[in-house]
Amino acid sequence: MIDPSAWAVFLMSAFVLLIVPGPAVLYIVTRSVDQGRRAGLVSVLGITVGTLFHVAAAALGVSTILVTSATAFATLKYLGAAYLVFLGIQKLRTPAADAPGGAATPARLGRVFREGVLVNLLNPKTALFFFAFLPQFVSPDRGHVWLQVIVLSATFMALGLLTDGAYALLSGSLGSWLQRSATFVSVRRYVAGCTYIALGFAAAVSGARRR
Repeated sequence: MIDPSAWAVFLMSAFVLLIVPGPAVLYIVTRSVDQGRRAGLVSVLGITVGTLFHVAAAALGVSTILVTSATAFATLKYLGAAYLVFLGIQKLRTPAADAPGGAATPARLGRVFREGVLVNLLNPKTALFFFAFLPQFVSPDRGHVWLQVIVLSATFMALGLLTDGAYALLSGSLGSWLQRSATFVSVRRYVAGCTYIALGFAAAVSGARRR
């Protein structure tokens, strides 16, 4: 099995990576502020399912293609960025709650879940994590490699549920407080929409150019 000291280092490293805001965290925060804790927690589940796809991709070797192919990596990155911009534009086009006959309709939880899956599925940094970072803590001398990968992946996902869940709960509480402000209610779609669009552009230009 995994060396306990190596597992502890992995745990601390994964925690630091998870609490640093990225596409997944900002999606969760935006959903939680906009629609409350329930939507935030559903988005967390979507992000987690998206992580499962990356685990499977790493096991099948798909992540190797992403890491070694500049074209594949860029394609996935720009698809993810474009999807975030699409979500932002869609949000900006949603009727304002205070517009005549335009009561804002919250996104269905099923849609929130699916969007969470896609946001993380189209995040190449998650693929790089499972291909480049996680294997550093796997030692063939300590038994079945596949079992070590499962343990480390499960650790990462469990920790992600905790950290992302905390973001959702805190942001949901902040959103409940902000809902009392008439000003926030009238501009929240602009805040959410601009956040998605800015995140999409940031994702498009982030990362070093791959050789």
